[in-house]
Amino acid sequence: MSISTEQMVSWCENLLAGRAAAPELELVDYLGAIPRLESLSDLPSGTTVAIRGDVDAKPGANIGEGDIRLRSMVETLQFGFERGWKLIVFGHIGRKPEGSLDKVAKRLGELLQCDVPLVTDWLDETTSTIADSAAEQIQAAAPGSVLMLENTRRYDIERTLWKATAGDVPKLAENLATFANDFSKKIANVYIHEALSAGSMDASSTVLPAAMDQVAMGRYEASEFDGPMRQCLATKLVVFSGLKIDKLDDLQAMIGRGTIRHVFTAGSLAMALKKAIGELDGNPCCLGLAEDPDHADKPYFIPNERIEQAKQMVREGRSKGIEFVVPVDSVIEDGSVVDQLQPNQQQFDIGPKSSELFEQRVGEFLAQAEPGSVAFHNGVFGMFEDPRFEGGTKRFTSQLKRMTDAGVEVYIGGGEGGKSLEKYGSADWVKHVFTAGGTVLNALGNEPVPYLAALRAAATRESAPA
Repeated sequence: MSISTEQMVSWCENLLAGRAAAPELELVDYLGAIPRLESLSDLPSGTTVAIRGDVDAKPGANIGEGDIRLRSMVETLQFGFERGWKLIVFGHIGRKPEGSLDKVAKRLGELLQCDVPLVTDWLDETTSTIADSAAEQIQAAAPGSVLMLENTRRYDIERTLWKATAGDVPKLAENLATFANDFSKKIANVYIHEALSAGSMDASSTVLPAAMDQVAMGRYEASEFDGPMRQCLATKLVVFSGLKIDKLDDLQAMIGRGTIRHVFTAGSLAMALKKAIGELDGNPCCLGLAEDPDHADKPYFIPNERIEQAKQMVREGRSKGIEFVVPVDSVIEDGSVVDQLQPNQQQFDIGPKSSELFEQRVGEFLAQAEPGSVAFHNGVFGMFEDPRFEGGTKRFTSQLKRMTDAGVEVYIGGGEGGKSLEKYGSADWVKHVFTAGGTVLNALGNEPVPYLAALRAAATRESAPA
């Protein structure tokens, strides 16, 4: 299936619009429309299948070191391998264009117990078409072969939509359509997405499906969405923390679903909510450097519109019986603890009084929680890599085990939350740890996951994703 330039314009405009393109659709609607791996069972031996894989890995010396994402792909690859498909695995490593997948290809070969050649220089950037040498190498491969394309981010076209606006699309669409059509013609017109963490606007995840005859989700990716991700939609307690204030949008969307009754926050989210609660209750507070206009270019700065958003969240949340728990003291840059931040101070962790409050409120939640209730934990409470600022994160990690022991299903949103559990606890302290924090927040939060929007559009043969 080919896509015209005009259709690509519509496709990309809707992708960039995100939720605004189809505000009525929720995660379950996207998942319900996308075929699973089994839908491709009848493809004959020798069929070339493109696998957008989770290849952003740093393999260590031995299998099991730094290759968890590669191992998550193995079941899907074995599915195709057993059917004699020619599997073309591709994706990115890191954000820098100079990164190479040579070590990743070697490790994947070790996992599959076969040779996985790395196809280099596979795209002609002057024409946005597949290089003849790459097409010939793929065509010459035997049924049951596995090949890997070099880092997709080596090519500008992969990063075309990263910072694009709807106004940019008309001048980008022709090259994107050419790329998608030529990939479908010369590499594969069957596409499997098996890259849970690939939530960016990479062309390999969002544009290529537009020209595919068949698309499907890989087995691991589907199991994460169909299992633990759906469970998290029923979260009763959420722990949200981190430096990025835009997580406030995701928290607001999660609250809007109506199941959450307890919200624990730290980091920039907590600062916004604490300020909002203080102003609503007549107890104004200072957020220190986080509200200093001179620091507006810093990631920890909280603009006034976020405070207003937090006020709206608190008002609506309280009307629904939701309890918001915010820190009551802070560890500042010199490692000391203060009850109230001063204008020249910055919070680097929650203090001991906050930890005590959180533990008390967890107890109150457990006293009311039914067996099987769900809790979702995302982020860490401070700059936990520094021993001076690890106290809040380290102490709360034990509360995850406390909830699990009480029959609550605890899910960790990946990223730093997963790292802190590994550092201070054990994997069996929780029900599940996701390997893709950003994707999980998109899926549970405010915006659709871009690759789910693209896969749904391709599967339903729409002219633009919704």
